[in-house]
Amino acid sequence: MPARTLPAASLAARLLGDRFAGDVHLPGQDGYDRARRPLYAFDPRPALVVEAAGAEDVQAAVIAARESGLPLVVQGTGHGTHVPCDGALLLRTSSLTGVAVDARRGTVRTGCGARWGRVLDAAAPFGLAPLSGSSRDVGVTGYTLGGGLGWLSRRYGFAADSLLRARVVTADGRLVTASADNEPDLFWALRGGGGNFGVVTQLEFRLHPVREVYAGSACFPAETAGEVLARYRDWIGHIPDELSTAIVLTLAPEEAWVPASLRGRRVVMIKAMYAGDADRARSLLRPLWRAAGRVLAEDFRTMPYAAASMGGTAPGQVHLFTGLPDEVVEAVTATPSVAVEVRHWGGAMSRPAPGAGPAGHRNTSLSVIVDDEAPALAAALRPHATGGSFLNFLHDCSRTATAYTPEDFGRLRKVKAVYDPGNVFGGGHVIPPAGA
Repeated sequence: MPARTLPAASLAARLLGDRFAGDVHLPGQDGYDRARRPLYAFDPRPALVVEAAGAEDVQAAVIAARESGLPLVVQGTGHGTHVPCDGALLLRTSSLTGVAVDARRGTVRTGCGARWGRVLDAAAPFGLAPLSGSSRDVGVTGYTLGGGLGWLSRRYGFAADSLLRARVVTADGRLVTASADNEPDLFWALRGGGGNFGVVTQLEFRLHPVREVYAGSACFPAETAGEVLARYRDWIGHIPDELSTAIVLTLAPEEAWVPASLRGRRVVMIKAMYAGDADRARSLLRPLWRAAGRVLAEDFRTMPYAAASMGGTAPGQVHLFTGLPDEVVEAVTATPSVAVEVRHWGGAMSRPAPGAGPAGHRNTSLSVIVDDEAPALAAALRPHATGGSFLNFLHDCSRTATAYTPEDFGRLRKVKAVYDPGNVFGGGHVIPPAGA
């Protein structure tokens, strides 16, 4: 549209004139269609797309967007895209993929476009592990800023809890380092507050001494689901933090370890990862096996942590619980048309260190993740849930406040008022400035 094209063209010329090192794309130019698309089913039409080659490019793009009045949308890997960026300046940081491990200190620095696979591979030779998610392809930055719930989180906390410092471009174009000793309020907010406070160009976080894990999935007859969940809710109160588990009611996957005759049939799947000895893991898991009955297929084995790709249930809806009452068990087992994952939280996530950020609801014991809307199931679960949500799993941008305690959300709004009072970083999950 002409009213948008002309300002965008002028802005592109200004950026290039300022020696913007990355690529700048306008509608109709080569590269625009490639650069504008996220991972999900949006068809966004930004006014222009700029691809940052370094922190200086990020600064230039933030200042240009603010001064021109164009909305600014930041995209690293595209995993955290919740709304289209029509008419905006889309700032892509996916080329900033550097990863550097300091084995002596047990830390790693990553560029804002890095994915977990690169970090896993860089840390593994030293017997170290990041608090990564369920897939190697997920972006490090968005995952960490949103809290970061992974399969080592019961042992070591949310990924955000291991963040040591971040390089951030603020709304006024400054490049600052946020840590416990420098810009401490900003550092607090970044550990769970998402992308509301600036564009993170680099993260440094703590790695953990995990070389191998015992992990995998096992399928059991679907009719044992009720018995398994009833046993599970009691069993989780007596297991060590090193063990993370989930019970999934789903169709048996199309994978080599699943017999062809079982694929596509509804099963109860027990998923687990134990950061320790295989014999000890099997002993801990035995009560669940007894409740679940005959094993139909399984792929549990000891493996390098970097090779443990656990997967996950798509978060069509997510409910958080402090317990698992009979009504929830009955509702979950009576819904045969969707995949439902009941996952254990707690452990180190529920015991934050002093000064920890606002990531997650620390009193959560279990989550129920459903891969579709399933309104009848949602209605049955809602009265028993806490009403909270988790930012990494939340698609509904009108419910952002539910990802935090009221106290944390109030503090986040105050930090927003200091670092971004004009809401330059207002795409997706918006935390409004205090007083707005």
